[in-house]
Amino acid sequence: MFRDLRVCAAPAAACLLLLATSTGTPAQDRRTQRINVDQVDLDAEIAPDAQTLTAKASLRLTALEDGVTAAAFELNNALNVSRVLDDKGAQVPASRNQQDSTVRLSFDPALRKDQPVTVTFYYDGKLSGQEESPVYGLKFAAIHPDYAYLLYPSRWFPVAGYSTDRFASDFRVTVPAGYTVVASGLDSKQVAGPKVTYEFKFQRPSFPGSIAVVKGDPVKAPSEGVNTTLYFRGPEAEQAQAYGQEIGKQMSYFTGVFGLPLVADLTVVETEEGAPNGYSAPGLMFLSPRGIGAKPNSKLLANQIARQWWEELVSPETRNHLWLTNGFAAYAELLWSEHAAGPAAMESAARDTMVEALTADNVPVIQSARLEDYSPELWALTGSKGAAILNMLRFVIGDDKFFQTLKTYAKDDAWKSVTTDDFRKIAENVSGQDLGYFFTEWTESAGAPEFTPTYTIFRTQKGFRVMGKISQDMDTFRMPVELKIDTEGNPEMKRVEVAGTSSEFSVDTFGKPKDLTIDPNGRVLRYSPQLRVAVAIRRGEQYAELSEFSDALKEYSKALETNRNSSLAHYRMGEVYFLQQNWQPAANEFREALNGDLEPKWTEVWAHINLGKIFDVSGQRARAVNEYDLAVRTKDDTQGAQEEAAKFKKNPYERQKRVD
Repeated sequence: MFRDLRVCAAPAAACLLLLATSTGTPAQDRRTQRINVDQVDLDAEIAPDAQTLTAKASLRLTALEDGVTAAAFELNNALNVSRVLDDKGAQVPASRNQQDSTVRLSFDPALRKDQPVTVTFYYDGKLSGQEESPVYGLKFAAIHPDYAYLLYPSRWFPVAGYSTDRFASDFRVTVPAGYTVVASGLDSKQVAGPKVTYEFKFQRPSFPGSIAVVKGDPVKAPSEGVNTTLYFRGPEAEQAQAYGQEIGKQMSYFTGVFGLPLVADLTVVETEEGAPNGYSAPGLMFLSPRGIGAKPNSKLLANQIARQWWEELVSPETRNHLWLTNGFAAYAELLWSEHAAGPAAMESAARDTMVEALTADNVPVIQSARLEDYSPELWALTGSKGAAILNMLRFVIGDDKFFQTLKTYAKDDAWKSVTTDDFRKIAENVSGQDLGYFFTEWTESAGAPEFTPTYTIFRTQKGFRVMGKISQDMDTFRMPVELKIDTEGNPEMKRVEVAGTSSEFSVDTFGKPKDLTIDPNGRVLRYSPQLRVAVAIRRGEQYAELSEFSDALKEYSKALETNRNSSLAHYRMGEVYFLQQNWQPAANEFREALNGDLEPKWTEVWAHINLGKIFDVSGQRARAVNEYDLAVRTKDDTQGAQEEAAKFKKNPYERQKRVD
């Protein structure tokens, strides 16, 4: 089985759910520009056949301090600004910087603190989806003859404080008759001859700047008191009812966990290949065909539905606190897994999340503004590590206090921009604990511990006593950690406060101790030999997804330095060599995968299939058929392996175009 090396998008865990990279403008904290935009009024006309947008956007802004003489607004480079006027109709000097997709305005006289002013941009352009995106490699806007989507990250209108500056809006969008506009807020429409103008008012501060233009009637899918409207096209249309049912179930569940949502009845719109797998706006969800797939993508849906609370209702004050959205959304995936499939499924998903989190262990969570928007590092840090932080907080304060904290946070900070300290204070008030040490360790510091136990067993009058210490190399570390001592009878569990590089413990048991395990339920984000292998492989996969094959091979080699028997590491190396059409090293690695630990199990069937392909390419048909037969005999059908083996057993594999 080959990983899909096409770039896709989210947070998660990542994909997380999303694996994307940006080589454009660094995700800096835009609050440094010293203005706040609280209202966006927009008049736009979309011509689907011409794939053009003509718009007038009025932004009401306020200076956060006296003497502001300039401000920068992000705007898609494909859109051309003809003029900018102030609220008196006077021209505002404007300069365009294509390098960082900004329009810089100069103010004379300087803006005064807390005195609102309005600036109006007149602009137009073509958005076919082929233009350079503000987020490299991802389509966030495209106008096609039969549908269109213009998402907030595309900067299709002037944006200040990207992803942090909340605003209300009044959007009026004109399209030809026969098209429908979908957006956030209360809607109305006016028909004027061959054109229809749709108006959407969103009166609370959030991120309502995403719209879609669709044709035809939607599918209405009621489920558990939730009414979902879905605009799916082509083959994905068959999935609309199933998606509506799943969305209803998840919305009902998360309402019970988080409290009342911003909007319960969602509208879901299909985008296109090359767009992010999922993207959410108030009351809206956008899904790509790849994200939709052949059946409801429960992880993707959980992540996106949760953003109705943890992005649209409550959002970070600056991009340094992005874990308060991405981490909460990623943790929603784990919660849904626990609810739908049980604790064991949640533990397995949590382990994968921790592996992803450890791929970005050199930057503190609250320095995430240093990372590129939609990059794998950003998703690993803010999404996966953010989810791991929440999972650890749940362990520290207990289930009841944890879920009460989430509800209180959503209720008390609704419609606000918040910081990590705001969330910490709510957790402390609800739990009655001082959690400063916890948030200092996991949000302000980088790295993770690796525990090493040493202990001695003594016989006592009542049984046995295990005395020892837990060592790790992080001097600032403090965290309660579980110990499990297996005995000849029932196992003993004890919570130990680990602080500093060495912490002592003593545990009395009735039965004779046989083994000791630190953190048996995987609650703490930490390294172990097994996790180091998994993290190196995951880093290699991230490089491979970006076609950085040399770096990928280095990471896979690191995994093999720890575990020479790792079938997955050997398989991934073979996969890279195969993509480079370096056949002999690829065959060697697939053979090593078959001789390894066969973890995960699917490495066996797919190693045989890929060996068969290599033999086909090298003109050894009989050996190729033998490998396909061996693949069939495994009876493993992971990712359609059996169909793949049968196909190439019937007709030889032909080499594909070389990947450079």
